[in-house]
Amino acid sequence: MDLFEKNGNCLYILHVLKKYTDEDHAISVAEIQRKIKEIFDVDIDSRTIRRNITLLKYKLNYDISTRDENKRGYYITRDPETDFEAGEIRAIIDTFNYSNFIAPSVAKGIIGKCKNLQNVYENEKLKDYQILVPDNKTQNKEVIKNLEDISEAILNNNKISFEYWKYRLNDKLEKQISSSPTVSPYAIVYNKQEFYLICLKDDKEELSHYRIDKMKNVKVIKKSSVTRKTKKEVRDFALSAVEMFGGKTTKITVICNNILLDEVIERFGKDIKIKKVDEDSFKMTVDANIMGFKFWVMRNMDMVTVVTPTELRKELKEIAEKAYNEYK
Repeated sequence: MDLFEKNGNCLYILHVLKKYTDEDHAISVAEIQRKIKEIFDVDIDSRTIRRNITLLKYKLNYDISTRDENKRGYYITRDPETDFEAGEIRAIIDTFNYSNFIAPSVAKGIIGKCKNLQNVYENEKLKDYQILVPDNKTQNKEVIKNLEDISEAILNNNKISFEYWKYRLNDKLEKQISSSPTVSPYAIVYNKQEFYLICLKDDKEELSHYRIDKMKNVKVIKKSSVTRKTKKEVRDFALSAVEMFGGKTTKITVICNNILLDEVIERFGKDIKIKKVDEDSFKMTVDANIMGFKFWVMRNMDMVTVVTPTELRKELKEIAEKAYNEYK
């Protein structure tokens, strides 16, 4: 046995314990030998295996149960401080499979890494895993790098530049560069399965936002932002940007069907003013961006009635009348 194989014994054994054991699947020294031979084509005698398990257990603090303790064999216990639970891994896998912001090929690579954190028995439960919704994921493979670059720029108070792509319908549907701004980035927020950048454009005083999956060729500019927005300003912008339409907020009062109560709390938070009207409805007052709130109301037109402001109420009435005439 060469020096590399001798020094690798501990790692071979640890790999087998992590991949092929848990409390329900203890294995013998002979089984550890067979696995190491099968995977690494290395022969290790039983005394070396026991000695290295002792090293892992008492010197490197791995929680390994031995045959002397459990009367069945050897297995490694999940470390609650560093190892993911099976349910946590599944939640991560579902997040990347179903989120729109990440390209399928990138998601596949991340999911593969997640599976490598589990033993074979947990991965066996995922063999028939299916995605059961239409795939409308982005095809932009730069999203993860965008997140890294933007985070670095925020940390170092640097500006960034990028190309912003949108769909255009000419003779056919195609994606084109709609703008190439330079901005001071302040925060990354997650809304409705999408990541957004909150930032200040060089020629503007009001905050703006961009979908990160529509950003390409992000470049960090080693130049400090001159104008700084406070954390409160950024937070208020993020909280008020219903449907991620940022800008000035307005106090809006609506009457909603009780069916929407959970959605209202989840979308607008628990600090909104809310009051029961009758057994079927409640009144809500919230500070929100008019444009974004209008889109939310239109999506729930049969269950939401705007009380104030009168301008929004009038606009929605006109929209409803036009839609009615279209369907007559």
